[in-house]
Amino acid sequence: MIVLIQALSVGIFPYVLKLLQSSARELRPLLVFIWAKILAVDSSCQADLVKDNGHKYFLSVLADPYMPAEHRTMAGFVLAVIVNDYTNGQEACLQGNLIAICLEQLNDAHHLLRQWLAICLGRIWTNFDAARWCGVRDSAHEKLYILLNDPVPEVRAAAVYALGCFIGNCSERTDHANTIDQGVGMKLTELAQDGAVIVRKELVVALHQLVLQFESNFASIALHFIEEERQREQSQAVLGAAVTPAVSSSTPQLMSPRSRLWLQTSYSDSMSGSYPSSGLQPMSSPSRSNSSASLSSMGSLEGLEKSPAVVDKLDRSMKRVSSSSSVSSLGFAYNNVYATVWRTLVQIVQEPHSEVSEAAHVVVNAINLKATMNTQPKFMRDNRLTHSAPSSPTNSLARLPTDKVDRDSNTESPDGAQLQLPHEIARPMAIRPGEQPPPSRPPNPAPIGSAIPHSSNFQSKRRLFDKGPNSTYDDDDDVPSPPTALITTEFCEWSSRYFAQSVMKFPEEHDPQSPVHYDREWRFIRNARVRREAREMQKRAVSMRLDDQIFINRNKGNPTVLKFHPYDPHMAVADKDGISIWNWDEGARTNYFRNNNVVNSRITALDFINSHDITLLLSGSDDGAVRIWREYGWDGECEPELVTAWQAISDLLPSTRGSGLVMDWEQESGMLLASGDVRLIRVWDTQKEKKLQDIPTGADSCVTSLVSDSVGRSLLIAGCGDGSVRLFDRRLGPNECRVMTLREHTGWVVKVFLQKGSEGNIISASVGGDLKFWDPRFSESVKTIQTSQGLSSFDVHPHAEIFACGSANQFISLYTLTGENISTIKYHDGFMGQRIGPISCLAFHPHWVHLAAGSTDCFLSVYGERKR
Repeated sequence: MIVLIQALSVGIFPYVLKLLQSSARELRPLLVFIWAKILAVDSSCQADLVKDNGHKYFLSVLADPYMPAEHRTMAGFVLAVIVNDYTNGQEACLQGNLIAICLEQLNDAHHLLRQWLAICLGRIWTNFDAARWCGVRDSAHEKLYILLNDPVPEVRAAAVYALGCFIGNCSERTDHANTIDQGVGMKLTELAQDGAVIVRKELVVALHQLVLQFESNFASIALHFIEEERQREQSQAVLGAAVTPAVSSSTPQLMSPRSRLWLQTSYSDSMSGSYPSSGLQPMSSPSRSNSSASLSSMGSLEGLEKSPAVVDKLDRSMKRVSSSSSVSSLGFAYNNVYATVWRTLVQIVQEPHSEVSEAAHVVVNAINLKATMNTQPKFMRDNRLTHSAPSSPTNSLARLPTDKVDRDSNTESPDGAQLQLPHEIARPMAIRPGEQPPPSRPPNPAPIGSAIPHSSNFQSKRRLFDKGPNSTYDDDDDVPSPPTALITTEFCEWSSRYFAQSVMKFPEEHDPQSPVHYDREWRFIRNARVRREAREMQKRAVSMRLDDQIFINRNKGNPTVLKFHPYDPHMAVADKDGISIWNWDEGARTNYFRNNNVVNSRITALDFINSHDITLLLSGSDDGAVRIWREYGWDGECEPELVTAWQAISDLLPSTRGSGLVMDWEQESGMLLASGDVRLIRVWDTQKEKKLQDIPTGADSCVTSLVSDSVGRSLLIAGCGDGSVRLFDRRLGPNECRVMTLREHTGWVVKVFLQKGSEGNIISASVGGDLKFWDPRFSESVKTIQTSQGLSSFDVHPHAEIFACGSANQFISLYTLTGENISTIKYHDGFMGQRIGPISCLAFHPHWVHLAAGSTDCFLSVYGERKR
């Protein structure tokens, strides 16, 4: 690549440009490859290509069905660079029928071609109405809907990007344009639960484009959401009910429980502008910075509780909103596209990945600010005229801090508390004798992104003594500044790096002389040695007492879940909201990090992914969120990196009584099974980052344990809270997939286990201490083993014929699969050994005959055969 750029700089570029006039078909692959490499490094060549009609060459290559898909992909990339922020390139390619050429190939089998066709479409109609309406005539948006269900996440993200550009560039609003944009917005809301982070990032940006087109409508919806939540909290305070009652039978419940969770929290510091470089970033513009400053000054919800007068005034001002901004003036039913999109954005604010959540936070905060500003001037005028008694403190949702004082104002709130308001909102000023009252701010706010009009009109360089732009406020008209996007992504730039990669360098993971290859080979030999040595220990497991305490330490919190790494001497232990990594061989904790789950939620599932190679840590919390961590700090020197996160189950709510999120990871197939306090089992394909199917459980209770046959990939077993064990065949439809229900347990099923092999039995254990052995071919158990009552945890060794039972009565019992008791552990080892606490979790090592136990007194222990 460097040689190519140096060759072009010495004068070969005109000759390479002239070669595009050749009609020889044998030169097409080579020329397309060269120009893709050139534009991947220097996109400024787009002007030279358009000036010499070079774009027609790539249009002919893209439209040629006999060209290989790889070369058509390069041609699509070149055309996407030509039309990127270049009006002449957009006009030239539109005349060359680029939109029709791209739409004809959206169903191509090559995923990179589909991805770049969508990006090319998005770029050609960005801020170009002629291309947009050409796409409308060809039903381009409807044809792109097919890509929203594509198995490749990058293709889905490209389709969302194209649709976001489609609805974000219409300069003149007509009924036809509004209908199309609203239809696209409704379609995009279906991707709110997509498993891919890059798709949800593009979704937030695309919905933000729709919000910019209909700011006043969304502000009215947000205002109604705020007032509805305030009224609900007032009703709850009056009635004193534990469950939130409905406001009225005629008012629809617009918000999900997860949305109300977010509305009860503070705004945190998401508006500070500190975004990760690889994720969503705020647009760099003067108006953006001023808007961010005002948004960040809004504060948190709890601030209003300190000033009852502010709450009372804001309440009355909300009810005096003019009819032009009310919900009834929208011309649609209340459950319309604006309410649906707004509800989606509020739900995304609570999503597990921080970058996506912060981006949605920016959009939601901006609209909430606009909705509050619409009511603020009347409130401030009323505040100057009257001093009525404050109402009782309520938990209102308008966000006005009360902990700071504006240095330029000496005004105090009626109750004596000092109040600071955002810069965009007029505040009452104390007028000294002999001074003129300052002019009041107009009631109409500027569009989002241009709250301070002068800052957006000043250039970075201006003449000395220049007075700046002549802008005045009008009480009847909004500031005539176009809305500015607050967020953007680097998805297209990230996708372009594929064409800048070297084709001469051998991939490092395939190079037999590279350090990556040597590390992988060492892990392969290490894993084989561990399995071989552990096999000898498994044979004598039935004769081992397994009561030697080879590790004991105190965990940071009460351990709820623990998991052994199959090959490294490490163990992951989760407490309520954090994960500890312990080296049980050395007896030391190597790292602890927070899982970043929402408040009042807890971690209920852990597992290791790709444990044979570069290991990832999978965690699940009882709010339905799944997170995957890389570099989770075995040596304590590296910060864990969040690889991805998504909402595996969207209807779960944090609870201390239910089973939380229950998961089962299939390493061979890459499938993730998720369930819990819901009535379904959801199957995720982690390679496609896509939901495959929902399997209804048919039970009236929660799912407490999941296990699947990873070899046949068809049998799925679920233990339930009502004592039933349910068998499903994933190959059948949702209504026929439940093939058997086993009902012999009388209490909560602690765990189900599937033995390996074609004749393996199903083992289930309940809190009553009864163990059942089931043959999948029969509806009655083949064997029952009765252990002690109060069973709190249970595990079976995957290879050795033993199982362990942990009791809330402070002991651990080990049995063989024939029912013979091996040993009972009640005390810690050592002189005057302390009694172990109530057992909260148990886990066997996947290969070694080691048992780990966590108790409610925060102690961790590992039992096994002591080293000689």
